[in-house]
Amino acid sequence: MKVNFLLIWCCMCAGELLAQQKGRMELSLDNTIRLACEQSPDARSAAHTYRSAFWNYKYYKANYLPSLTLSSAPTLNRMINRVTMDNGSEKFIEQNILNADLAFSIEQNVSLTGGTFFVETSTQRVDLLDDKTHSWQTSPVTVGYKQSLFGYNSLKWNRRIEPVRYQKAKKAYIETIELIAVEATTRFFNLATAQSDLEMAQFNYNNADTLYHYAQGRYNIGTITENEMLQLELNKLSEETNLMNARIECENAVQSLRSYLGIRDDAQLKVMISQELPAFQVPIDEALFYANENSPDKQNMLLRKLESESAVAQAKANAGLKADIYLRFGLTQTAGKLKNAYRDPLDQQYASLSVTLPILDWGRGRGQIQVARSNRDLVYTQVDQAQIDFDLNVRKLVDQFNLQTHKVKVAARTDSTAQRRHNVAYKLYLLGKSTVLDLNASIAEKDKAKQNYLSSLYIYWSLYYTLRSITLFDFVDRCPLVEKPMTEIVNINNSNNGY
Repeated sequence: MKVNFLLIWCCMCAGELLAQQKGRMELSLDNTIRLACEQSPDARSAAHTYRSAFWNYKYYKANYLPSLTLSSAPTLNRMINRVTMDNGSEKFIEQNILNADLAFSIEQNVSLTGGTFFVETSTQRVDLLDDKTHSWQTSPVTVGYKQSLFGYNSLKWNRRIEPVRYQKAKKAYIETIELIAVEATTRFFNLATAQSDLEMAQFNYNNADTLYHYAQGRYNIGTITENEMLQLELNKLSEETNLMNARIECENAVQSLRSYLGIRDDAQLKVMISQELPAFQVPIDEALFYANENSPDKQNMLLRKLESESAVAQAKANAGLKADIYLRFGLTQTAGKLKNAYRDPLDQQYASLSVTLPILDWGRGRGQIQVARSNRDLVYTQVDQAQIDFDLNVRKLVDQFNLQTHKVKVAARTDSTAQRRHNVAYKLYLLGKSTVLDLNASIAEKDKAKQNYLSSLYIYWSLYYTLRSITLFDFVDRCPLVEKPMTEIVNINNSNNGY
């Protein structure tokens, strides 16, 4: 027994020396959450997801702005082709032609109709390499319009869907940050519990060792029985085992928190528990208002409805009459020299209309429409049920949070009372006025009270940040939660990934 005690004492001394060499980092819950929101893998993933949604939204908005395009497709044709002669006969003639063109166009999508309006200017040159001659053809100005008359207007539907999708992405990013705070809180209190268990195990072992040596003297003079002596020895051995297990659990919790926070140095982590809680209650009506106003779940419900309506519109467009128009009006001219190709331009017009009307499709189009409508009705039903569950979840969360403050206070008083009771039971046993069973009971109650207190604190903060994540509202500072500017998100990712 003495050898085991000496071994544990040496390990404790070595651990203390190692901690002094490596340094110690003390973390409060606020610091832990701040580091997690900046450095954790979940934070980086959330930032990447939000940044992707941001650029998708930029891409969507660009579809409604004018676009400028410069195009060119030069070709060299050296081959024998079949050519129709002036008298109607055909001959195979070797041709050696260089064709070069340059076009500059401006396009503007029209969301109301789904068509595209464009203005274009172009120049084309043809070189007959065998004859060493060339000619120019120019179109100084060409105005056109193209549209599907009865087709699916993606521009109109995207104008309704994409802003909702982007709002959902922004709110989902804020929600994810708050859920990261929940995860950081979990790991913080896992380490706090492990450290508390280690301190209790060390305290209980020291007491068990003291009582064991004290009992040896009393046993030698015959004031206690051998059964009680053996019980104290078993207590000492049990506390020794608990101490070793607590050390392992504490080290595992340290590594888990260190990994999540992205701490790469070897500093020993020490969490600091604050017993101060923000004194406030959350009104249910207020929480429901902010949850329905800010939660990404609400945006997702609206998005699902819009997408189902869009699917119905697309099914109707695909099943019915299809017609496409293409109109071009402008000026054109040709000449042997470029400057002459811009003189006295001639009018040019081009118009086309293509029509497709399904006569017999055996009900495929109608079936697609009915499927789309059924899916839409199903989505509406699911969304209505999701809204009911959402409100019930908010109410349940608020009730739990408002009650948890009182639970923390009760747990704190219980912890204090259990500690005092143990101190009294310990002193009474030393005076011989109590039994070892009473002492063991006081130890178990003390340890359980401490664990319950830490558990109640963890539940309080977990509920607090969960409530923030579902309402996107800070009930302490009375302000809505907003996303970080995109520049800060990019900088965080660049610093973490070495871009």
